[in-house]
Amino acid sequence: FAAPGRQEAEQALELLEFELSATEAKEEDMSEGELSAAGMRGTTWVTRRGVRVDRTASAWLIQRFIDPDARFKFVEPSGYLPSEGELRFDMFDGEFTHQGERCTFETLLERFGLVEDAGLVAIGEIVHDLDLKESRYGRAEAAGVASILSGIAREHEDDARRVAGGAPGFDYLYGHFREATADPEGEHIARR
Repeated sequence: FAAPGRQEAEQALELLEFELSATEAKEEDMSEGELSAAGMRGTTWVTRRGVRVDRTASAWLIQRFIDPDARFKFVEPSGYLPSEGELRFDMFDGEFTHQGERCTFETLLERFGLVEDAGLVAIGEIVHDLDLKESRYGRAEAAGVASILSGIAREHEDDARRVAGGAPGFDYLYGHFREATADPEGEHIARR
């Protein structure tokens, strides 16, 4: 019906369906075990339109550490069926999405064996708290990251521009955490 607030109600229901489905364990092959990034090169990574924290950070992670030749596609989430060569992230029935208490960024870290990189884990903690609206990790940087990503979203309606705008910030944040995790001889504890 054309009732006032219909669009907001539909979006709220879609989000609720996504959140409920994200807590269920995946039974597909893509959801179990560690994957190699080598076979992912040049993949089209599909996610929902209107990227914010988790999708922006996950796109950065994919392009920087998993698939440097990644292409991104932003779609309406309802009923999207991937084409051959596409992988979905942070969306209903996606191959890479929320699992248990993990946000998509954390799921990607786990699935691609990146959990030994202290800088990426720290970013994952920030993304987790912001995306799930929690304070589990209480990282001081979270408020600043939220403000920057909010500013990017206000400045750009186009999702590709949001992802591109967020990437340098995540690069700098990663550099900050890499410096913070260096040992006394100046070597990074976790090197990629």
